[in-house]
Amino acid sequence: MARHLEANCQLCRRCGDKLMLKGNRCMTPKCVMERRHKTATVGSRGRRRRVSERGTQLIEKQKARYIYGLYERQFRRFYGISAKQPGITGDNLKVMLERRLDNVVYRLGLADSRPLARQLVLHGHIMVNGHRVNVPSALVSEGDAVNVREASLKKAYFKKVAEEIKSKAIPIWLILDRAALSGKVVALPVVDETVAQFNGKSIVEYYSR
Repeated sequence: MARHLEANCQLCRRCGDKLMLKGNRCMTPKCVMERRHKTATVGSRGRRRRVSERGTQLIEKQKARYIYGLYERQFRRFYGISAKQPGITGDNLKVMLERRLDNVVYRLGLADSRPLARQLVLHGHIMVNGHRVNVPSALVSEGDAVNVREASLKKAYFKKVAEEIKSKAIPIWLILDRAALSGKVVALPVVDETVAQFNGKSIVEYYSR
């Protein structure tokens, strides 16, 4: 599991964008980016340093890493695989990252954040096609069934999830049985259906140098 020694909010501030690393908290006034925006609108005389083109590319690459919780070596491996696939490399990268098991658990609403989804996978609570999978980076395929392990459904956490999941929106490439806390990948995600907050073209330009 990728670990960052800095606070999650510090990563958002560094990238200048809300990366949703704390789940629902990021949608409340407690979010550091909300407070930062409010302070900026009140009026600040501080000058922001101009970011170079290379710096902008680096920020986009770091955004993607932080959002999906990857070390540089892991991210570079995903990029290398994406570059060898037909089509646009930046789009291929986004689709691959969305296919990660921990991301699918997050997208299904079984966790409020990707870090929490990664923890659920690592602790063996998630099943794929009837088999327990504890590798967050495992890639799902079209037709794969993802569900919570039957023994784990008795835990207080998943009882709470069963109540809260009723109001969560699910992407169209997934279907969810809210009562059983199980889902299925009905199609592979396409770029328009991902809400990743990074620029794939900038990442390609960063690694092309």
